[in-house]
Amino acid sequence: MVIHGGAGTILRSRLTPVMEKAYIDTLTIALRTGYEILQRGGSSLDAVEAAIRIMEDCPLFNAGKGAVFTANGVNELDASIMDGKTLGAGAVAAVEHVKNPISLARMVMEKSPHVMMVGSGAEEFAKTQGVKLVPPYYFWTERRWRGFEAARARADSGKTTALPGEGNHFGTVGAVALDKAGNLAAGTSTGGTEMKRYGRVGDSPIIGAGTYANNLSCAVSGTGDGEFFIRNNVAADICARVRYSGVSLQQAADDVVMKELVAQHGGGGVIAMDRTGNIATPFNTEGMYRAWVTSDGKITVRIYKD
Repeated sequence: MVIHGGAGTILRSRLTPVMEKAYIDTLTIALRTGYEILQRGGSSLDAVEAAIRIMEDCPLFNAGKGAVFTANGVNELDASIMDGKTLGAGAVAAVEHVKNPISLARMVMEKSPHVMMVGSGAEEFAKTQGVKLVPPYYFWTERRWRGFEAARARADSGKTTALPGEGNHFGTVGAVALDKAGNLAAGTSTGGTEMKRYGRVGDSPIIGAGTYANNLSCAVSGTGDGEFFIRNNVAADICARVRYSGVSLQQAADDVVMKELVAQHGGGGVIAMDRTGNIATPFNTEGMYRAWVTSDGKITVRIYKD
């Protein structure tokens, strides 16, 4: 199993030892939670959902509780999940009152005939499934609000924002897993980009762009400049290269993330796993919060390039 907590400008000089430990501890807890499910013979879907819920509940990440604010000062959440065995998929976008969007995305997949639901419609569906909606202030954190106020001040002063992939931190979370039955699954959840406008939706809830899983090839979850991931259909492209070109998972992921996205100045990274359990975690930014566990139970957590 592999999880991520976002990629971007993550520098040692900006991350205190206390904060670094907090990220490592949460990633470890999320990974162990998912892996314990796999150890018990549980499904990759259950493991992915459980791990992502842990990160959605943590204010450190730009997903769920830690979501950034839009230009209107609200939190809009997106998520998706995909079953590599059936190619079943579910997604939600622009929801404002759902504590764990990843679970609602799974409900869309399993309890409806649709793949994606958005906004108030998605929340109406949530209520029919017994999901208790939370008030907007649940998502408020001082850290994110200060970031929003600083970004708004820059906008008001006429200062331009950084180019995609520069000076940004993408806190999207995600997970991919392979269970004992040989089934892959992938999921992604995010609060989007800070100061996003006009109902913007990124790659995280779009099947093929930010999330994809197919037992015949691999499972992928991405994080980064969503517009670039959408244009390049990043997650599905990596899986297609593995399936049809016969290249290794590592080469497929590297070619997309480290070559094609870089050539377009698109920042970000992916976590990926193929049907035999090989993993790849390439990213073209300063860092990416990531962790993985192998079949022997060994856990590895990394933040920086080294």
